[in-house]
Amino acid sequence: MASDSRTVLPHLTFYFDLLSPYAYLAFERLPHALSGLSYSVSYQPVFLPALLQHWGQKGPVEIAPKRAWVMRHVDWLARQQGVALCWPPTHPFNPLPLLRLAQASAPSVGGTPSRWVVETLFRHVWAQEGDPLAPERWTSLVTLLAPQRAPEWLGCQDPAQEPLVKAALTAATQQALACGVFGVPTVEVGERLFWGLDSLGMVADYVTELAADRS
Repeated sequence: MASDSRTVLPHLTFYFDLLSPYAYLAFERLPHALSGLSYSVSYQPVFLPALLQHWGQKGPVEIAPKRAWVMRHVDWLARQQGVALCWPPTHPFNPLPLLRLAQASAPSVGGTPSRWVVETLFRHVWAQEGDPLAPERWTSLVTLLAPQRAPEWLGCQDPAQEPLVKAALTAATQQALACGVFGVPTVEVGERLFWGLDSLGMVADYVTELAADRS
């Protein structure tokens, strides 16, 4: 692709944690929200509890009345979007093994996983019944993704022992914090951040504006 700024596609970074049902719904919604627009996108896993701790926030499901509301709201949103959704039997759960699996499935150290990898992980957690970290389900998931950076994970319950993968996820989370990311889902376009499922319309408008400026 030519380097002329008029032809460079707007690039989006989609920050997510597999723990978040809103991130799952935003991931599924993103192509529809930006339909007809030209852009590129990368999917960056981050550790949501570290973001919340840094900014001194509680997760929505840590507040009892809000937890009940979030579950009703997410169920309604999924029906509105026509997206399959099954709450994991335990929520919140520890997302680190899954996030590190996403990171390990990226094509290079410090790279980001493909949309197919992220889709597979999100649907493993949110579109299928059962504990996402149950040994049999975990083994099948790792076999399916076959991460090239850590093939020895096959059959392992905790991929956290792979130092490069662990460091890559930590670095990505710290980089997100440095950019001002405080929650997920967050979409970064240039220097602007858009937080939440309900911000995807704003993302579409901004990408449209960028395209108009470059035409």
